[in-house]
Amino acid sequence: MRLFVSVDLPDALADSIRSLQDDLSAASGLRLTDPTQVHVTLVFLGDVDPERLPALKREIRAGVDDADLEPFTVRFGGLGVFPSLEYISVVWLGVEAGGDVLTDLQTSIENRTTAMGFESNDHEFTPHVTLARIDHAGGKAHVQSLVRERSPTVGTMEVTSVTLTESTLTRSGSVYETVEEFSLE
Repeated sequence: MRLFVSVDLPDALADSIRSLQDDLSAASGLRLTDPTQVHVTLVFLGDVDPERLPALKREIRAGVDDADLEPFTVRFGGLGVFPSLEYISVVWLGVEAGGDVLTDLQTSIENRTTAMGFESNDHEFTPHVTLARIDHAGGKAHVQSLVRERSPTVGTMEVTSVTLTESTLTRSGSVYETVEEFSLE
C-alpha cells in the first residue's frame, strides 16, 4: 500500500482551485492536479506492508493527540514552486494563515512515524497544495510570471481531522482512497 497522511481540502474550494489552475493551463508541459483531490501532505509514508497498518494507525492517532490541537482555520493563497523558479517541478498554492499550526501537526505525526522506521522529510516542511507538476519546461516562463506577479487568495477551511490515504498510481493519474480519518477533537 502506498500511503500518506494529509489534510484534505473540502469540495467547496475545488471551484476556486480550478479557476486558479485555468491561469496555469496556458503553460505547456503542465499536468494539473484534480481539484477535487487536493490536499496538504503532512507525511509521505511510501509503500507500507499492510501488516503494519494497525500499528501505523495507532501512531498517527498518538501523533494527532500529541499535537493537542483544537480544530483550526487555514487560509490558502499565494503561489510558489519547488525546487526553485529556475528549475520548476511542482507549482503550488501556499498557506497564508494557519501554516504554523499545520507545521506543529506535521512535526508531531512525523515524530511518531519516524520512530516506527519511516523516513523523515529530507527538507523543511512547507505547507502547500500541489496545483500542477511540470513534465517539460515549455511553459516555464508563463509559470514564472504567474508566481512573480500573482498572489491569489483561494479561501479558508476549518481543519478538523487528518486523513491516512492510500494512493494507487494509474495511467490516468493517482486514485486516492481514505484508509482512516483522525479527528482533532
